[in-house]
Amino acid sequence: MNALSRFGSILCALVLTACGGGGSGMGNDPPAGSNPPPATSCTDCGTVYIGMTDADGDFLSYTVDVVSLKLKRANGAVVETLPATTRIDFAQYVDLTEFFTAATVPNGAYTAATLRLDFTNADITVENGGAPVAAHAVDAAGNALGVVDVNVTLDNRHHLVVSPGRPSLFTLDFNLAATNTVDLATTPATVTVTPALVASLEFIDEKDLRVRGPLVSVDTAAGTYVVDLRPFDLREHRFGQVTVHTDADTTFEINGTPYVGSAGLAALSAAGAGTVTAAFGTLTTSTHEFNAESVRAGTSVPGAGIDTVAGQVISRAGDVLTVRGATINRNRDGARFARGTVRVTIGPNTRVVKGKATAAPGDISVGQLIEAFGAATPVSSSAMSGDWNMDATAGRVRMHMTPVYGFAKQSTTGSLTLQLDSIAGRKASAFDFAGTGQSTAQDADPANYEVATGALDLSSLSNGEPTKLVGYPTPFGAAPPDFDARTMVDFPRMGAMLAMSWGPDGTKAPFSSQEPTGLVLDLDNADIGRLHYISVGPRVLDLKTLPASPIIAPPAEGPTAYVVVMRGESRSFHDFADFVAELGSRLDGGTALVGFTVNGTYNGDDNVMTARSIVAVLKQ
Repeated sequence: MNALSRFGSILCALVLTACGGGGSGMGNDPPAGSNPPPATSCTDCGTVYIGMTDADGDFLSYTVDVVSLKLKRANGAVVETLPATTRIDFAQYVDLTEFFTAATVPNGAYTAATLRLDFTNADITVENGGAPVAAHAVDAAGNALGVVDVNVTLDNRHHLVVSPGRPSLFTLDFNLAATNTVDLATTPATVTVTPALVASLEFIDEKDLRVRGPLVSVDTAAGTYVVDLRPFDLREHRFGQVTVHTDADTTFEINGTPYVGSAGLAALSAAGAGTVTAAFGTLTTSTHEFNAESVRAGTSVPGAGIDTVAGQVISRAGDVLTVRGATINRNRDGARFARGTVRVTIGPNTRVVKGKATAAPGDISVGQLIEAFGAATPVSSSAMSGDWNMDATAGRVRMHMTPVYGFAKQSTTGSLTLQLDSIAGRKASAFDFAGTGQSTAQDADPANYEVATGALDLSSLSNGEPTKLVGYPTPFGAAPPDFDARTMVDFPRMGAMLAMSWGPDGTKAPFSSQEPTGLVLDLDNADIGRLHYISVGPRVLDLKTLPASPIIAPPAEGPTAYVVVMRGESRSFHDFADFVAELGSRLDGGTALVGFTVNGTYNGDDNVMTARSIVAVLKQ
């Protein structure tokens, strides 16, 4: 159950320019800072944002090569949108949207997409007992995976229409939880992959968006700047251009120096064309313009001119922070996931940023999510993905907001005690809290984890109820309390996932009720397999122990995406009734349902699972 007990999502947004000509319009990679390749001649041009999203299990890394992403027009023409193979670690982009590429494509209606993945050099790591372990990807027959084409077809009433004027939006969901089964009994661990894509014309979830790439130009009067897109940690190739909008409240960090508003934009302009940038913000719904809330540039961007370690502090001894399962991004040779231990040494001259404020090296405590900037070296040349050391004594550490999950035990005004389950998705057992307290007796205790909640409203919490709090661990050696919470998500509002599997042959009768307004799983079906649960944060509910099978229903409003998967092909639907009708036509006696995964929210009082997204895997 542990391997699918958590979930999140990433989004990699792909920006496509539509034109009247044919083909992708992408030529050879021009020199950095030069003008993008000219688009084919057209009279009407528009922009469409295509997203690729994923729901995360207990994967610490899930790195594969994305070879191509092709769109199919209604007239049968196929357009390639990627200028180069892109290596993506899906597990590292939970709760983050990445603008992926900008390509020139013909305008018109698009009905399908094909994502080509190459697992040949995949780097997959799962968590087993709090420790990172390697995993090997195989198909349903147990064969090692190589190049895999994953297809998705849109329903007839919701084609992607690219037209001049206002940008369109398209997202592709590569759902790790729904498409991967983990077996920890083998060495290495085995991940059985059934690739599937969920397509949507809207963002299903709200999360931060990121635009990364070298600077092209700055317009201080307009409050904007333009970048050549270079997503993830790529060091070369140009994926098109995007304009980033800033305002008086936009924060900047450029080569380690903070700025706000116009002063930051001026400093960015002074840094010059070619400076690496990474902007975080939101997309305006009406215009699909990207608005930056924060911008980093130069050596403030991981791996740009300085080595970076990104991960979670699992213990601290003096000035040495131990990070396990970290992403290391070295200036000279790029990013990699380290399954071993990374020891980060800090000192009095280490500059520390906590959110938007400066902090002290002593503020970094156990559980904290960090980015450390300095010099990273492997412990041995033969262990490039194992143990590492980072010298940040003359560098910097950025402290990020950190989520904790647990069960409420006791609450008073301004204070909450938890049975701690996990921190940023890692089980509490993975952490060594020695030294976190003012004395040994006051070190953080996962069984009684004390949280300062300030003015947060705790009235909805009851004892034993799961909750999620986001904030910062108390400075090292200063507990109690153990954690300073800035926001809280209680059980009714927490994201939920329902997962059901059947035997290897599936079932031809998975539902006791199958209506356009709701589905009910048959919990008396004799073919039910090992997965039959709803997870809500740290709580896992066995479906078979519930008084009745939950009603699976669509939300009253907002974006949705539902998919039916058969032999590598996905058919995606926006409307729940259309999805139910497709299931009904497929489950005609010759086809069986083998897996069913729902993402949304769960109301235990009404026993209703509100489904924002569903993946149904069928077998003939």
